Amino acid sequence: MSYRVAVVGATGNVGREMLAILEELNFPVSEMHAVASRRSKGVEVAFGDRTLRCEDLEQFDFSKVDIVLMSAGGAVSKEWSEKIGKAGPIVIDNSSAFRMDPDVPLIVPEVNPDAVKDARKKNIIANPNCSTAQLVVALKPLHDAAKITRAVVATYQSVSGAGKEGMDELWNQTKAIYGLGDATPKKFPKQIAFNVIPFIGAFRDDGYTDEEAKMWVETHKMLDPSIRLTVTCVRVPVFVGHSEAVTLEFDRPIEPEEARELLRDAPGVLVVDKQEADGYVTPVEAAGEFAVYVSRIRKDPTVPNGLSMWVVSDNLRKGAALNAVQIAQLLDEQGVIQPQSGYRTLTV
Repeated sequence: MSYRVAVVGATGNVGREMLAILEELNFPVSEMHAVASRRSKGVEVAFGDRTLRCEDLEQFDFSKVDIVLMSAGGAVSKEWSEKIGKAGPIVIDNSSAFRMDPDVPLIVPEVNPDAVKDARKKNIIANPNCSTAQLVVALKPLHDAAKITRAVVATYQSVSGAGKEGMDELWNQTKAIYGLGDATPKKFPKQIAFNVIPFIGAFRDDGYTDEEAKMWVETHKMLDPSIRLTVTCVRVPVFVGHSEAVTLEFDRPIEPEEARELLRDAPGVLVVDKQEADGYVTPVEAAGEFAVYVSRIRKDPTVPNGLSMWVVSDNLRKGAALNAVQIAQLLDEQGVIQPQSGYRTLTV
């Protein structure tokens, strides 16, 4: 016995990654359904050594599955997730549609696994923003040991966070600039090739963007509402992998070596931190990997009890697809859905 699973948005970057990780982690699947919009009906996607043909979202009978991994965007999730939940399965939603709903748990399994107990309120669990996911994995073990009072974060987010269109724009602009072609921006507000853009999402009245606001409201919901957090989100010409420069203030002194030891013992984290020219991780090394990498841990001498560090992760994996599959594992482990067969638990 095992689970009947549907991936909605199966033709997108994250949907395909969900299918790959379900197979990679040997999640117990008896039936797998690739679901997408009507225009993608019949499109083939891979699941292990099998090929699946996409089924039409509007015609699919969700009562015949146990778990739905939703990666079709906020508008689709707002229209469908509650309907699907009422049909019986638990929806693990990758969009922002339900993250701040008080009846929907927002979960990173390494950070707040107990929140899964609320999954049946609406049969929906929310995945956090990709940048928030890797941030809270790195903050959790430090916050448990020495309370974080303030955090200053600058993100360096890859174009895959904007979907296939973002990746295509970086590729096409790069070719166009080398070939003296047309590099007019279409997906992004400014040229992304050989450039950085300090703007992701939409501006709010306070001058921050909604992408920046997501990071502090989600961190407050999952970790601690008392942490003061300010964020600047930047799009960079990297295909896969988000990076973050993080400066923290604590309520007690914490030495860099203590922080390294805490992070080395934390689930989901790998510390690569040597004072050498290549003693840190970049998005190139993190792409395709499960872990949240932490490097450049050092004192911030400008504030009492301050530390700075560098955090990198594959945004399509831990920032989205992997976290969703780990939530599915958590549902099984904690008995929210009945265990029916075994699988290997993720360790990094």
